[in-house]
Amino acid sequence: MNERNNDLRERTTEFALRIIRMYTKLPKTTEAQTIGKQVLRSGTSVGAQFHESQRAKSDADFIHKLEGCLQEADETAYWLELLVRSEIVSPEKLAPLRKEIDEIIAILVTIVTKVKKRIGKL
Repeated sequence: MNERNNDLRERTTEFALRIIRMYTKLPKTTEAQTIGKQVLRSGTSVGAQFHESQRAKSDADFIHKLEGCLQEADETAYWLELLVRSEIVSPEKLAPLRKEIDEIIAILVTIVTKVKKRIGKL
């Protein structure tokens, strides 16, 4: 595993831990807990799927696993936005998490694009 992938592995794990901590601080209302469980599931899945991608059997398998990771990251960004727009959590409190998931998405898109170009899929 190269250094960049190792950094992203750590970064997605740390992101999952931050999502867990955020979830524990959400209000106990039905709305907050329902959205919170969604972001908890997708936000922790980003790292799990990235870890899984590191054991891909081929470039095609790697791309497939990273695209699953991207799907979870996009979903996480959506749920975080919903927490803000529904006024359950202030924009300021979620700004660091929203910035981090946007950066993770950008990195994943770059990796997928580079691999697709390398194998002639783009």
